[in-house]
Amino acid sequence: MMIFDLTFFVFAIPAVIFAGISKGGFGSAAAFAATPFLALILEPGVAVGLMLPLLMVMDLAALRPFWKKWDWDCAKALVLGSVPGILLGAMFFRFTDPDVFRFLIGAVAIAFVLFQLAKNRGWIVDAAQPMSDTAGKFAGAVAGFTSFVSHAGGPPAAIFLLSRKLSKTSFQATTVITFWWINILKAAPYGFLGIFTWDTLYADVLLLPFAFVGVAVGVYLHRQVSERLFFGLTYIFLLMTGIKLIWDALF
Repeated sequence: MMIFDLTFFVFAIPAVIFAGISKGGFGSAAAFAATPFLALILEPGVAVGLMLPLLMVMDLAALRPFWKKWDWDCAKALVLGSVPGILLGAMFFRFTDPDVFRFLIGAVAIAFVLFQLAKNRGWIVDAAQPMSDTAGKFAGAVAGFTSFVSHAGGPPAAIFLLSRKLSKTSFQATTVITFWWINILKAAPYGFLGIFTWDTLYADVLLLPFAFVGVAVGVYLHRQVSERLFFGLTYIFLLMTGIKLIWDALF
């Protein structure tokens, strides 16, 4: 049972606002940082269950400005590929204890930072040739699994989409529609596994206004704050949170 005390709101409100800022002004790449942050005070399953409906609302808000600007062939490959990844994530969740999930969420957080660092340093370059739809389905499977366990499916999807040389708008639109569908597909197994509870849904109702606040702030900050500063702070935050989660899982 969740306890809606001061500690909960001190962690939950900034996490949701941060996710909204990322969705509203800086793409969705950093939005998953809310999950490891909440996992510091909640069971990992509770953290992912609480965040999914809020992320879906944020995605819905982002659909309108990018409506039909996506590359449907790329999105279809990723979404179809995500299905076995989601099923694997569901099996993993069912048969592992919370400390394994803490470790995995922490590891994904650190891997996300390392991926972005390698990409920014030029150690990971765009593929010379567009990746095939088969490769896209494999990327989708990885994205489905990491999205299921920690809402962190962005990097594998990005590797595939970057190889297809999409325009900036098409890339963003394809990301939005892809993860809108992946989140819909995740909702059924979340419910079946008991990841959604009355407590998490009640928490979502309480936190929903802060999701909209975050999106609005993100739209404003998009024009005021450099992406370099925003993501630099995000990576430091994720690295520290990831290390803490792994420490808690092991010790």
